[in-house]
Amino acid sequence: ISAVAKINLPVGYTIEYTGANEEMMESFASLAIALLLAIILVYAVMAVQYESFFSPFIIMFSVPTAFIGIVLGLLVTGRAFSVTAFIGIIMLVGIAVANAIVLVDYLERLRQRGMERNAAIIEAGRVRLRPILMTALATILAMLPMAIGIGDGAELMAPLATVVIGGLIASTLITLLLVPVVYSIFDDWLEKLRSRFNKSRVPDQLDVEG
Repeated sequence: ISAVAKINLPVGYTIEYTGANEEMMESFASLAIALLLAIILVYAVMAVQYESFFSPFIIMFSVPTAFIGIVLGLLVTGRAFSVTAFIGIIMLVGIAVANAIVLVDYLERLRQRGMERNAAIIEAGRVRLRPILMTALATILAMLPMAIGIGDGAELMAPLATVVIGGLIASTLITLLLVPVVYSIFDDWLEKLRSRFNKSRVPDQLDVEG
């Protein structure tokens, strides 16, 4: 496309992309909207369930990490980014957050029981490590035959499985380290905001009492 853009065309001539390329670009545009809606809906559902914007926001940090595995998976297998691969990314939005939900949900429960934050993070990581790895491994093994290309028509769906496997591996490994760090950082910021808000309210209460 960049090479075509450099061509000096005579007056009255234009270049238009039609046929398969046009259909592919339209499909990518539609899938991009679907991906955005998937992210919004996943966040909205978690916000309703948690009755908070904080925990879902932390959980959503597991989604960008999946893109590292997506790129590496396609590069290692030598497969091109296609419509089916894009569909796999949309699927991965719901799959990738599952591990972070398991970790953050248990972490919040421990803190509600009165456990100190850092101790709760360590305990949640220790207890939830096995369920997270088992869930990810089960999904990866289920997708492996499709990624290898076993069966009729498997070549068409292989990019989808490759994207899911690569994204899930990266998301699982990075989530176990990234989510606790992000949780700690944002929790510190919230504590600072609360302390500032409480300090600003103290003079107002004194004025009222006076």
